[in-house]
Amino acid sequence: MKKSLLAVSISVLLASCVSTPEQSAPGNTPSNGQVKDWVEVAGALGEQESRLACNNESGSKAHSAFCDLRIFHIMTEAFIDGDADKGFGDGYGTSHHRGDLAGVTQSLDYIKASGFNAIWLTPIFHSVPMDGQDVWADKLDATGYYASHFFEIDPRFGSMDDVRHLVEEAHARGLYVFFDGVFGHFKNNASDYPSPSGHKLSKGGEPQTSIGRQAIYPQDLDFFKEVATYWIKELKIDGWRLDQAYQVPVEFWPELRAAVEEASRSVTYENNEGEMVHPLGYMVAEIWNDAGYITETGYGTDETPALYSAFDFPVRTAVVQTFGSDKEGNHGRPATHLANAMEMSVNYPDHAMPNLMLSTHDVPRFGNLLKRAQLTDYGSEEYWARHRAAMSFMAAYSGPLTLLYNEETGARTEGFIQPVDDDICAMKGLCDDHVGRISGRNDASELSEDEAALRHYFNQLMQLRNDYPALSRGARTHIHSDDRIYMDRKDLDDSHLLYIVNASADDVLLRVNGSAIGSSGSLVDLMHDTEVVDEQGIYTIRLKGFESRFLNIESATDIQTADGQVSMIADDMARCDMPDAQGKGPLGKDMWVRGSYRGGNNFLATPDSRRFRYKGGNLYQVVVNEPRSTAFSFKFASDNWSPEMAVSRSAPVQLGTIQDMATASGYGTESSIVIPEAGEYVYSFRIDQAGRGGSLYVGRCQ
Repeated sequence: MKKSLLAVSISVLLASCVSTPEQSAPGNTPSNGQVKDWVEVAGALGEQESRLACNNESGSKAHSAFCDLRIFHIMTEAFIDGDADKGFGDGYGTSHHRGDLAGVTQSLDYIKASGFNAIWLTPIFHSVPMDGQDVWADKLDATGYYASHFFEIDPRFGSMDDVRHLVEEAHARGLYVFFDGVFGHFKNNASDYPSPSGHKLSKGGEPQTSIGRQAIYPQDLDFFKEVATYWIKELKIDGWRLDQAYQVPVEFWPELRAAVEEASRSVTYENNEGEMVHPLGYMVAEIWNDAGYITETGYGTDETPALYSAFDFPVRTAVVQTFGSDKEGNHGRPATHLANAMEMSVNYPDHAMPNLMLSTHDVPRFGNLLKRAQLTDYGSEEYWARHRAAMSFMAAYSGPLTLLYNEETGARTEGFIQPVDDDICAMKGLCDDHVGRISGRNDASELSEDEAALRHYFNQLMQLRNDYPALSRGARTHIHSDDRIYMDRKDLDDSHLLYIVNASADDVLLRVNGSAIGSSGSLVDLMHDTEVVDEQGIYTIRLKGFESRFLNIESATDIQTADGQVSMIADDMARCDMPDAQGKGPLGKDMWVRGSYRGGNNFLATPDSRRFRYKGGNLYQVVVNEPRSTAFSFKFASDNWSPEMAVSRSAPVQLGTIQDMATASGYGTESSIVIPEAGEYVYSFRIDQAGRGGSLYVGRCQ
């Protein structure tokens, strides 16, 4: 455990008495009927995070609207067949492939009633068939991601009148509309279709799939600036989701973004409240990678901002691995895994507004991932509880949210668990990267009782975000995380909320010190309208498996952090000048700091600058020159991953503190570290006699 002048801030004690009464209304979650542990929370683990654009009040009114977005993501060709004369009839995935613009328009009331305030359509521009193209090209055409004519609606989706009607009807209901901006690649025949002002696309870009090629910048910049602004001026759309945004060199994003912002200021439309407003001008980047790469290729720097928003793939990965599973089957991660992922935001510039999602059209749905990992069967109580837990974490997240169509009802692809053999999965629609593209549903009366209940729960969460902007735009203080419990406080103006979620199937009884959360009065459960009353400054809260709570702090006070750790400068683990000893020590092999830092090749590299040297007395050390403030995940591991170790229970590193170290076997069991400023840091670990644990230390060299 951490060596501290104070009592330990977080402790888990085996409880012999399990009959302590609940202090608040039970939730509809699975429970084994046993309270196995007390969890005592005596001080907050983190400091207030108010740097990013959706964690403070410094942004513009438009940027506040960005943070409040709740986007319904529609795979256009797979969604709803609203016009029998439209549709592709073929495509990737298991849907009817008859989706069209009329079907989206007919679904707007359902979307609004589900709790969303925006829609994102996958590409609807004309993918003109080429002579002799094969069935695979036909399927790609249905996705829209290899368009030919960027200034014309694909007639298989509908007409310009159809899309104009859709946008107007959405705006009349208070729904923003985002198109899909594919500005980095296009179909091979796209150069045959110039823009209205005469710009033509390049012909020499790198091949993309069998029918496309990559854009060339700056040669194609003016063409795509015209695309980005044309549809805002013509239809008053509210912005763009940016497909594979890394394909556009980051230095060109500021000019594209500025063009979108200028076009949005040049036109207005009447919203659902009868006000004349400008289109929102929101742009969100798709960059499947870690936080550092997302910054390098999307956000840019504080000095030269590129894009303001990008999907938060690192946190999304942690959410599915904690409450469910990723597509590789990595699951069962502790709640500290969520805390570690949230730490990575230090890699983002101050203007960043990460957008959190649960599933996309490119991965299996959350429900199918639960089945694949053999966590629960479809329709079981736990199936719905795990969905609710993941949704609750999204609701407590500062920044915009995106949910794939029908994920609000816990939809999954029927009969799909493992991917079908690669040779035939694409033809059957059962490859991992498109199996989630099922037929859409927009009739609430056809939902089962459980599906309707989950949709209602999601709607409640979204209404909560609407009523309490501290959830979407509040500064975050991380209070506590361990194997099962994750807890944050959110603050905005006079609003102070506590979010707690149980990431396990077991009941947990919390004893929370009021000073740890900054509360001296009652806590009001915003979902159940009940109170948690303190007894001599202690709140007792029982959480069933995968249950979450949103608690309003009625009388807010300052938060007591879990500080006061003893500086270990006198200990050999903290020295930066320890001489090397003979040999490789009791492990008999080289060890490295392996991680997601720059140059670490996402845990795969073993650079000599991060190789430990044996110092004697079971002590291993390496001094690293960290060139910048950063955050990353890591393990202490050999080249063949035996052994691999991290902070006990995958907890984050506390700089300047000796912490317990344990075996951290497998993907997702790493720890996180925040480097506050450039300088030399010593990484130390002392292995125990069994070679399976010990203690570790990371601190700034004096």
